[in-house]
Amino acid sequence: MALKGSGSDVTSSFITAAAADPNGISTVATIGSAANLTINGALADGGSVTMDSPRNVTILSAADDSGITFTVTGTDESNVAQTEVITGVDDATATGSSFFKTVTQIATSAASTGNVSAGSGTSCSGVISAARCRLRGIYVVNGTGAATIVFREGSGTGTVRMQFATVAGVTTNSYPDVPSDGLLFKAGGFVTFTAVTDLTAMTTFFS
Repeated sequence: MALKGSGSDVTSSFITAAAADPNGISTVATIGSAANLTINGALADGGSVTMDSPRNVTILSAADDSGITFTVTGTDESNVAQTEVITGVDDATATGSSFFKTVTQIATSAASTGNVSAGSGTSCSGVISAARCRLRGIYVVNGTGAATIVFREGSGTGTVRMQFATVAGVTTNSYPDVPSDGLLFKAGGFVTFTAVTDLTAMTTFFS
């Protein structure tokens, strides 16, 4: 969400993320052949998912799915189409590393051995602005643990431009210092963090 104040060229972006949902994309089912998972979890709407904040995708297998792959299709944090291939695991959770803003399809390469489900992970990439911007200020509501949030240029895996250490305490706030001239992100600004643990919410101010 972006708000622009009257008489000012400073805009705000609100970043937050809920806890991970292991079957929020696709609920538990056994797949009998190479097919698409049904996108019907709590996060789904009309056969696709839009994440609260761009984040990774997880595949939970109840049996040994180490011999098959799950191809996730959707868009990244800049609304660019992307896919990621996640290899299944044995009676555990396979964790993707790409940040998905939307998920429109998850295809399996073969039948699953047992029940599988797909959901949202904890690794998030909050969007300050996908376009060139200059960070002017930050307001953070801390999370459940002390951690480091990372400000990156270009994408959630882009060049690190700044880091900030949060403190544990969901009822406490932090106001990280930003240089008086602001911090320039020529290719867009993004912040990576672990949902719930690293922060509860963040408001960034930029121009």
